[in-house]
Amino acid sequence: MLAEYEQVEAKMSSPEVLKSPAKMKAVGRRYAELGRIVRVYRDYKSAGADLEEAKEIVAAGGEDAELFKPELPGLRKSFETLEEELHDVLIPRDPDDARDAIVEVKAGAGGEESALFASDLVRMYQRYAETMGWSVEVLSATTTDMGGYKEFQMAVRSKGNLADPADGVWAHLKYEGGVHRVQRVPVTESQGRVHTSAAGVLVFAEVDDPGEVEIHDADLRIDVYRSSGPGGQSVNTTDSAVRITHLPTGVVVSMQDEKSQIQNREAAMRVLRSRLRQMQLDQQAEENAALRRSQVRTVDRSERIRTYNFPENRVSDHRTGYKAYNLDHVLSGDLGPLVDSARNMDEAERMANAEE
Repeated sequence: MLAEYEQVEAKMSSPEVLKSPAKMKAVGRRYAELGRIVRVYRDYKSAGADLEEAKEIVAAGGEDAELFKPELPGLRKSFETLEEELHDVLIPRDPDDARDAIVEVKAGAGGEESALFASDLVRMYQRYAETMGWSVEVLSATTTDMGGYKEFQMAVRSKGNLADPADGVWAHLKYEGGVHRVQRVPVTESQGRVHTSAAGVLVFAEVDDPGEVEIHDADLRIDVYRSSGPGGQSVNTTDSAVRITHLPTGVVVSMQDEKSQIQNREAAMRVLRSRLRQMQLDQQAEENAALRRSQVRTVDRSERIRTYNFPENRVSDHRTGYKAYNLDHVLSGDLGPLVDSARNMDEAERMANAEE
């Protein structure tokens, strides 16, 4: 790791990397990941040397021994703390933690109520991103007559270089993928009865460098058509909307929110690359047990992960057992405790795997 750190450090100043923002971002991500380990390791070595030197002086006796003897407990405590920290930073991490993410929210069973709940989730993630200092770019949105979302896609990005990959967007939002269930009285319900509906969330680590995912032009079918708004009303007089089908996998991505066909195609390709990369990672994890991801990371995307109960103002995470009666705060972007519960579970799983 020390050797790789020096190599990556030199690579960051190479002309090839400097002229490519995508490569610079990828290399910088690895540099930050290794930098955290190297920094702790150097502090650990320094603390160990200080402790050994003090012990030798005390063992030799004399006036210096009396001066250094009271320092030994503090030096030993510092060394043990850094030893534990080094152990923690060496636990295998998700290499994608520092990446940005693409979040997709889709209405599920429940009709208009499900679409309205999907819009609640979208606002929740947007507000959470604001509290984290991230930027949000809307890639596409399909609305309903009542203002809900049938489908919504957004790119969430951190600002600037991260000192710690664990602060990355993917490190936080990767746990949101799955089925989110809501229990409340819908606005369309005249009898005041509580209904249950759901919305699905998909989260993909964004691909920085297009070269990470090999996509051949011959494998793509690209269709263009006119964008349309709610109710089928035309909002565009040109064929600017784009639908890209990746023939080998059957993955389909559509974009129509941008004004030009080129912009919609670029946005669609970003989403397609992220989806294909995730498919490759999932396949590798299935084929090679050594590459298996943590328990939280690999949950089936069709699995119900969370319930939002409005009558009781309660939110429950079914993976971690976390429960709180502050649903109103959660929907306002206070996702921190929920995310932390999933991260702690993930950390425990990784530590157990490392010790095995």
